[in-house]
Amino acid sequence: MAGIEFLKGHGTQNDFVLLPDPAGSLELTPRRVAALCDRQRGLGADGVLRVVRSAALDADSAAEWFMDYRNADGSIAEMCGNGVRVFARYLVESGLEAGPEFAVGSRAGDRPVRVHDDLSVTVGMGRPTVTGTSVAVVDGRQVSGVAVDVGNPHLVSVLDDDVRALDLREPPRYDSEVFPEGVNIEFVNLLGPELLRMRVHERGVGETRACGTGTVAAVAATLHLRGDDSGESAVEIPGGRVAVTVGSDGGATLTGPAVFVARGELEGVWWDSLT
Repeated sequence: MAGIEFLKGHGTQNDFVLLPDPAGSLELTPRRVAALCDRQRGLGADGVLRVVRSAALDADSAAEWFMDYRNADGSIAEMCGNGVRVFARYLVESGLEAGPEFAVGSRAGDRPVRVHDDLSVTVGMGRPTVTGTSVAVVDGRQVSGVAVDVGNPHLVSVLDDDVRALDLREPPRYDSEVFPEGVNIEFVNLLGPELLRMRVHERGVGETRACGTGTVAAVAATLHLRGDDSGESAVEIPGGRVAVTVGSDGGATLTGPAVFVARGELEGVWWDSLT
């Protein structure tokens, strides 16, 4: 196979390999995704974003372009709030969307986006839904949390002690009966009425420096805990800062940076060796 175009980018240091594949011709196997995301034998990333036309996948989407997102272990994921910002910026800069406002298809539904002049991106994240409570075991202790659905599952635990001190090298344990498909787990400090600090352990990846849907889940959970239906907050994550708003209609938006750092070609021989 000839070389395969790629771009490397990140949203608040949650990093991705982006593969332009309008016709859906690439065979994107779990083994290939895992190799791409491996930081020794591949390019290294938290996930892969395939740029493909919705029609090429027969996707249930009114958007022209579909974000086919894969976790670093090769598993399929519904949505990625940081990834969709990088995806949207690519569509505008490559001329595939006239911009600055359009929709991106995803397995969690179509997401409206706006690419700003400063190249930050605002994403309509849908309605985060609090679905109950559960517990997790992290760093040798059990903590309670609020379960939130943002198109993918989250468990948000608000802690009094500094989340920066947590040891997240081992995956937190959780109730698999509550989360049969796995769960992203957020650990949150309340720094002020409109400021949170967060760390996250993502299913299929491990700890990442940011999680877009996780920041929305964190804000929705903290609003729920204080009895509010709407509000806004900045969220500090290891990779930077984003802004989340939950409107009076229950819909959430996420605004943050989208950065490209490299582009090039994957070696066809390497790709073919991973069948």
